[in-house]
Amino acid sequence: MGVISTEAWVLHAGPAQASSEEPVPGELVREEFTFPDLAENEVLVEPLFGSWEANMGHALERTPVDVCRQRGEDRMVIGNFAAVRVVRPGRAVTRVREGDLCLTQAFARTDEHGYVKLVHAYDAPGTIGVLARQTKIGEHLLLPLPENSRYTPQQWAASYGRYWTAWDNWRVTYACWMSQVRRNPAELDPRPLVFGWGGGVAVAELELAQRDGFVAAMASSSPKRLAEIEAKGMIPVDRRTFPDLDHDEGKFASDPEYRRRYQQSERVFLRTIQELSGRRGAAVIIDNIGRPVYRATLRALGRQGVLTTVGWKHGMRLETARANECIKRHIHVHTHACRFSDIEEILEFQEESGWMVELGDQRVYQFDEIPELARDYASGNLDSYFPLFQINVQ
Repeated sequence: MGVISTEAWVLHAGPAQASSEEPVPGELVREEFTFPDLAENEVLVEPLFGSWEANMGHALERTPVDVCRQRGEDRMVIGNFAAVRVVRPGRAVTRVREGDLCLTQAFARTDEHGYVKLVHAYDAPGTIGVLARQTKIGEHLLLPLPENSRYTPQQWAASYGRYWTAWDNWRVTYACWMSQVRRNPAELDPRPLVFGWGGGVAVAELELAQRDGFVAAMASSSPKRLAEIEAKGMIPVDRRTFPDLDHDEGKFASDPEYRRRYQQSERVFLRTIQELSGRRGAAVIIDNIGRPVYRATLRALGRQGVLTTVGWKHGMRLETARANECIKRHIHVHTHACRFSDIEEILEFQEESGWMVELGDQRVYQFDEIPELARDYASGNLDSYFPLFQINVQ
């Protein structure tokens, strides 16, 4: 079997002696990357547009693990979600042809129900991501785009990782809420509130909540994003009105000034949720932030409320008073990605419903600018909830 060489942004393994408690962050290095030629069921593709995802940040930060070392590899190419063009199918490939436009899927290994266990171009050994001029992927992990799609490849690439995660999480969350309330939210007065902490997944999920009859609200400290939230018919909540809502148990116990500032911000936040919910508390809170807002989030959640999450941006371990949660009949939902067998249904729903991101004039990072995108994502210096990059010319 021959080899294929391509230009790529490559992540090298961290120091062998590095502690998981104090990881040494990685950097992307632009260099030649070589991999074995195609197996009969693999496809050589050229990434066109891709989305910077949270797992790419985790890989560079080496938290919670150094994925290169976990995979047993010296270096790897990250990036899971992109619109790609088929260059050459393997001999046994039947689903795609040269020139087809497809969306890459990250389901490297799933459980018996189709939910992902190992992620392509993250913790699945031997898999190659889309931060390369060319890459290869199994035929079953390519979803052809509709020939006459109402959306551009850029829209698909920027959105589907987050939108499909939101679709799956909302399906579970809504079912959990309905299991206790058993009323159409659109018929309740006042209509129940869904509040969001986070980024693109939360935005997409709040749009689904609106479709199901809920009032949707989301927090941001960016005037531009607050305007975008309002333009979607949601209630924008200015994060700057409670600037010290960043809970740290150690500081709370030992630093009186920190405690005073935190409690003031928490009071403002809780008052805001009470006003928006008709003093019932939020029916659902989407929390993709974690530790800084977790205490306040639980206090803002109404009876029979659902706290739902798809991620762990800040803090993987959280403390809960189980008695309080039982008495208030709170349900906690944790999901990750979506189910492999649902991807075609979600794509069709988007085509039919218009549930899709509008990119406007947002920046598209070019291949040369990938490290800058990584830094901007890490620092929160992005102009969109859906960061987009371009690898090859369409």
